[in-house]
Amino acid sequence: MRRVRIVLFALVWFSCVWFGSWELNANTATRLFAAISLVEDGDATIDEFAPLTIDKAMFDGHVFLDKAPGMTLMALPAVRIADASTGERAATFGAAPAGPAFERYLRLRTRLAVATGPALLTALAAVLLFDMAQGISGSAAAGLFAALGYALGTPVWGWSTTLLGHAVVADCYAVALWAVWRGTRDPAGGTGHALLAGASLGWAVVVEYQAVLAGAAIAIWAVWRAWPRPDRWRLIAAACVAGCVALLPLGIYNVIAFGTPFRVGYSGVVGWEGMHQGLFGLGVPRLRVLQSILFSFRLGLIWVAPVLALAPLGLWYWARRRKTRDIALAAAVAALIVLLVNAAYVYWDGGNTTGPRFAIPAVAPMALGLAAEWMRSPGRGERWVMAAVLMLSIAINAAIAAADIFAPPVTAFPVWQWVIAGNFAHGFLRTVPSEWFGWSAWAGFAWWMALALPAMAWLARAVRRG
Repeated sequence: MRRVRIVLFALVWFSCVWFGSWELNANTATRLFAAISLVEDGDATIDEFAPLTIDKAMFDGHVFLDKAPGMTLMALPAVRIADASTGERAATFGAAPAGPAFERYLRLRTRLAVATGPALLTALAAVLLFDMAQGISGSAAAGLFAALGYALGTPVWGWSTTLLGHAVVADCYAVALWAVWRGTRDPAGGTGHALLAGASLGWAVVVEYQAVLAGAAIAIWAVWRAWPRPDRWRLIAAACVAGCVALLPLGIYNVIAFGTPFRVGYSGVVGWEGMHQGLFGLGVPRLRVLQSILFSFRLGLIWVAPVLALAPLGLWYWARRRKTRDIALAAAVAALIVLLVNAAYVYWDGGNTTGPRFAIPAVAPMALGLAAEWMRSPGRGERWVMAAVLMLSIAINAAIAAADIFAPPVTAFPVWQWVIAGNFAHGFLRTVPSEWFGWSAWAGFAWWMALALPAMAWLARAVRRG
């Protein structure tokens, strides 16, 4: 299965890198602006970029990133590499940067940051989900169904082309789930896996603060899995140390930006008064909102990822089996916490988004249910239907990743009216060849198909033979 893992990693990474979102989207751009300031000016202020984004915070007369800084910190190497290779800096474009040349400057740094950050993590998460699902179910086909369903059959794909943190948090959850499972199934090992689990959960919080809630469910499961072992305190201590180390960049950034590790950008947010309600906009979960997140035409997860409809069935199947009950419960609780947090958020709909973007971290634990459902369905006909649902989900998300993950909230059914019928059908796509080499958008998309579809076919044949 080594070659399967290599091809799966390459397919997912390539698919995330091949397409790109608009570099001047306010939510993506504000994170990159902060990275540019840190690299080029040595501070975290984004005063010169303030007119270009509505997502910002104000402290002591200066403008800052209003988000958790994880994605900004992940973009630092890309900004430095691009600056060194091109010789361009933001100051090249004047005190009020704008225009096509500046957009190209941003585009290059955004694409490099995606390639070295979200795309890599999503590809790694897909491989680890494959390994975990295969190890639990005993079926490489079940593992591949879960991995492709996660990485290409949901908007995890589209969000992995941006500098938003939703896909990265999902990736961190996937890594942590794998590390806990792998590290506790072998009585002789575990310290390295404990370190990885703690670091993954810690970094998820640096990327999105609310990740601590579902991450806590995974951490409790990890303690439960480790408790029967005589070295449980060593494993717990290793995970805690790694988590604290992963959190250090958050404190360092806050000191650089605000002079104290205990201030966060959300406390100074400008223009979003709802963020001052409850705990930075979090209140009580609302059933009506939860229904909209899952089923509404405008945002429903079911419409952008039909394959996930199979996940609860699979998790229920594993929950009824003694050997897999704890895994199913941990996955279900983590996913439910993500959904409830989304339903409790004052800006729960996420503004410009294709599908419910705040619910994306739930996809990682839900993906394990896909493998379980594959194993629960022994009939060849049933599995053909499941494979067809997966291919439909991949087709939908190929259109989303290529056309627009940031659909505006102006249509009743954005995934169809805005993304597929509006942008994709008319060739309004963003691909590497069309953005950088002058190809037509359709030629760029055709080349993705020419490379990706044979890779998927090879993977399917390889796991079937295996």
